Amino acid sequence: MIWNLLTDATKDAGNNWAVYVIGGVLIVGFIGLFIWQNISNKKKQKEAQSMIDNIAIGDKIKTIGGVCGILVEVNNDENTFTIETGTADRKSYVKFDRGAIYQVGKQNQSAPVKPAEEKKEEPAKEPKAE
Repeated sequence: MIWNLLTDATKDAGNNWAVYVIGGVLIVGFIGLFIWQNISNKKKQKEAQSMIDNIAIGDKIKTIGGVCGILVEVNNDENTFTIETGTADRKSYVKFDRGAIYQVGKQNQSAPVKPAEEKKEEPAKEPKAE
């Protein structure tokens, strides 16, 4: 359709070379877009696989379903992992496929470490002699 519009527009002027230039630019643009998307997708897949391969017990995990918890077990034979979720007194354990990992946060990076408060020791008071 675009080709017909370009051909009709240039018939009167006799400039057929413009049609070929514009067509060539469009084709090169589409090929470039396809290659760029392909490279971008491969890069994202490598990052996701690296994230999955580098998980460790104690990492905070968020699944593609939105379930958040702490990684407690990884089973490489079944390609699964188990997370602990819930509150301190009501814990649950859920088993997922490794492909369900959406985000990984290291346990020690998520909570800032607070320095221990220094206690000022008061000198012992001696009883007054009466």
